[in-house]
Amino acid sequence: MCGILAVLGCSDDSQAKRHRGPDWSGLYQHGDCYLAHQRLAIIDPASGDQPLYNEDQKIVVTVNGEIYNHEELRKSLPDHKFRTGSDCDVIAHLYEEFGENFLDMLDGMFSFVLLDTRDNSFIVARDAIGITSLYIGWGLDGSIWISSEMKGLNDDCEHFEAFPPGHLYSSKASGLRRWYNPLWFSEAVPSTPYDPLVLRRAFESVRLAVIKRLMTDVPFGVLLSGGLDSSLVASITARHLAGTRAAKQWGAQLHSFCVGLEGSPDLKAAKEVADYLGTVHHEFHFTVQDGIDAIEDVIHHIETYDVTTIRASTPMFLMSRKIKSLGVKMVISGEGSDEIFGGYLYFHKAPNKEEFHRETCHKIKALHQYDCLRANKSTSAWGLEARVPFLDKEFITVAMSIDPEWKMIKRDEGRIEKWILRRAFDDEERPYLPKHILYRQKEQFSDGVGYSWIDGLKAHAEQHVTDKMMLNASHIFPHNTPTSKEAYYYRMIFERFFPQNSARLTVPGGASIACSTAKAVEWDSSWSNNLDPSGRAAFGVHNSAYEKRLSVANGKLAVNIIDNVPRIIEKSAPELTIRS
Repeated sequence: MCGILAVLGCSDDSQAKRHRGPDWSGLYQHGDCYLAHQRLAIIDPASGDQPLYNEDQKIVVTVNGEIYNHEELRKSLPDHKFRTGSDCDVIAHLYEEFGENFLDMLDGMFSFVLLDTRDNSFIVARDAIGITSLYIGWGLDGSIWISSEMKGLNDDCEHFEAFPPGHLYSSKASGLRRWYNPLWFSEAVPSTPYDPLVLRRAFESVRLAVIKRLMTDVPFGVLLSGGLDSSLVASITARHLAGTRAAKQWGAQLHSFCVGLEGSPDLKAAKEVADYLGTVHHEFHFTVQDGIDAIEDVIHHIETYDVTTIRASTPMFLMSRKIKSLGVKMVISGEGSDEIFGGYLYFHKAPNKEEFHRETCHKIKALHQYDCLRANKSTSAWGLEARVPFLDKEFITVAMSIDPEWKMIKRDEGRIEKWILRRAFDDEERPYLPKHILYRQKEQFSDGVGYSWIDGLKAHAEQHVTDKMMLNASHIFPHNTPTSKEAYYYRMIFERFFPQNSARLTVPGGASIACSTAKAVEWDSSWSNNLDPSGRAAFGVHNSAYEKRLSVANGKLAVNIIDNVPRIIEKSAPELTIRS
């Protein structure tokens, strides 16, 4: 994943994000405006270096992301001449043709800054859901700063904040406006009947969610945890890889990647799915101590102190490093499905379809603060790009228009979480997945990598945060006061890297159970005494739920942090074969 930094009205510092784009550094200056870019080359590696320009180089743009429909957009601009084969090259020309009103024409994930040197105006935009990361800051001298990471802003801006997804900033209007306005955004309850084939086609058909993301000029693979979402993505990718341009360049056998503690639920399930699909499977092991040793680096790169995000980001961060070492530069992942379909285990307690639907809307709107942030920054830290087909705009429109009565969990009728997605791909004639995988219970990533991972983190925090520290937590951290020793431990590290008030305000807070919003905690009064974002905190739902005696705040857990498992090894992973 690339990284961008724009300084509009001040000096430049383009080195803050060098890890995000290892292939090229670009810098453009016009007066007191600077556009810097660190490139990870995925499309047109030879000539797609940035910044990019229109024909007369009066319009300059620096982009982080991928535009999946760039070939169609090029055809719609017959009077324009393109300088490169980069998918992002269309943006400057679309602006030249349509002004600021072209954002909804883009199909992809993106953050960009566009400078029009004809009048020294500029626009900034972020994709619909916030798959790519982006921040905006303001200097005391009136300058405006734009960066893919907080690290590009925290030393120079008086105030900065996350740039909201689906929004456009225009210097002409001196403000933000939302360009992404789907029907579900109003949270009105939809009424479209559920049709499994319509849902399946929206995710699988050519040029739709999964297959369009096979657009690549570099080696790639799929992240495979063995859960429903990643397994479906892997299955569909494996089915349709043959005949694509990617297959002609790199071979038709799909590579899959999984990470976990020795004997973890995900490793076992992922191996079954990989064998079933015939992928070249790469299995990476880590230990609790490996993860603990990486926590500071993870918080520095992920730029959050949210507990569940750090728990899940750490194994993904470790895995991304190993994947990149194999020569892979892009992976396809399963983020977003749980938010769209109500897949988290706390949705079992949703009282009615109206609250169920509102909760899914809230979860999608907050993805840029949680799963999208994790997927983008965990991979970008090592120069790897993650693509997320469940967050395709068209697919979200289809899925969020379904009457939420069909999404409701009704165990007495055999309808578990994400039943409508499972049913859509339950094909007896040509199965996508083994039945027990298709109907595997939801396992949050931080749980699935191994149950002792979270227990080990809690035990480690217990050793570093005292009861006295917790007693004074509200005085030390008045905003989003940590309520557990684990949260306090992460917060101390975060504040050391990002001491600014602006930084701590970018992280959401509030009570949560099994990744719920604070509102959903109200669905079950017993949860208020067991506020932990792990799926195992959902008593009566998760098959391996925490025992109630372990729910006491800051209770000591008997966990041996240093174990005898070899540290961060690759098991039975054949060499990546690149076919020229």
